[in-house]
Amino acid sequence: MPQPSIIIHNAGQLLTVDPARMTAENPLGMIENGALRIEAGRIVWIGSSSDLNPADYPAHQWLDAKGKLVMPGLIDSHTHTIFAGDRANEFELRLQGKTYLEIAQAGGGILKTVTATREASADTLRQLTLARLQRMRRFGVTTVEVKSGYGLDFASEIKCLEVLQSLQTESPVSVIPTYMGGHDIPPEYKGRTDAYVDLLCTEQIPVVAARGLAVFCDVFCEQGYFDVAQSRKILETARQHGLKLKIHAEEFCDLGGAQLAGELRATSADHLLNISDTGIAALKAGGTVATLLPGTAFYLRIKDYAPALKLLAAGVPVALATDFNPGSCVIDNLQLIMALACLQMNMPPVDVIKAVTLHAAMALDLQHDRGSLTVGKRADIAMFEAASYNELLYRVGSNLLTDVIVGGDYRPL
Repeated sequence: MPQPSIIIHNAGQLLTVDPARMTAENPLGMIENGALRIEAGRIVWIGSSSDLNPADYPAHQWLDAKGKLVMPGLIDSHTHTIFAGDRANEFELRLQGKTYLEIAQAGGGILKTVTATREASADTLRQLTLARLQRMRRFGVTTVEVKSGYGLDFASEIKCLEVLQSLQTESPVSVIPTYMGGHDIPPEYKGRTDAYVDLLCTEQIPVVAARGLAVFCDVFCEQGYFDVAQSRKILETARQHGLKLKIHAEEFCDLGGAQLAGELRATSADHLLNISDTGIAALKAGGTVATLLPGTAFYLRIKDYAPALKLLAAGVPVALATDFNPGSCVIDNLQLIMALACLQMNMPPVDVIKAVTLHAAMALDLQHDRGSLTVGKRADIAMFEAASYNELLYRVGSNLLTDVIVGGDYRPL
């Protein structure tokens, strides 16, 4: 069935986030009383509502924005959305002062979710993940990156990636799959991390890449998980097989993952709470996006957040994402993450908007296709009952979304 032609008009603020329209005076390329036209799932015209004549487009579906905020659909560029089970019991342990590593060493953490995910059927995982993606859409998200990594054996990792592949057609949002066999060391390889890395590089990565089950490969480069040398081996193998690169780096200590990301020209380096000046310079030199996850620091009650302003001052593109996962950040609301970025990292609202649109698209190497309202790009659009983007961030905890369009597909919320 052909997609309907759509016109959105009367937007109070239409944020294009289009670099071609951005100026010092208008840093988000905003058009007041803005409008746009969609054909075959793509944006074909953007301008002022006063330039539209309804008589010229009688066959179009007209959406009256009624003074609302209209902007690119939000992009959640770092999530662990496919998993089974929960770790609600760990919540109270954290309130008692237990750390992430202490909980993991006591049998909780990632490996608890691994057991539940291995036992779950593909259909169960599909239903659980689909419901989570539907919730994310209701916050204005139109693209979600989803990592494997809760299987940690060949059959379970493939199962998860095959579910994500099936969701490409079923999901109400666009799904970008990432292979993360290097999320933790499975219990079968406890004390034998190098052997597990060899397994990933010789058996899992080649199959995942050959079958087209993932776009990216990610690894948890962190003390107690994978060191820099092991992370390098995983990522270099992934690149040799045609996968793009991401890395969890500097979450709990400055291990050197950011330098590795810059050296390998990874698409993004994520977390970065403890990034050094050397690491920041490496990201800048490597053209690597810094994806910050303030929801995780908030959820784990970590005092010091990632140095967003220092990264911005250095000219490193900063993206924001939820890090939605069952243990360290059970937050699937990207709007809340945007508010946390302002309140806890002092990010200016303009940079927060870029961080969940254009820069988030860059973190997925999709800036040519989405992340801004630009003629020729996918029609991924979010509309909010807000007079300005400042109001969207000011209304912490209120979901002001009224409409969302994904690839030109407009469905009621």
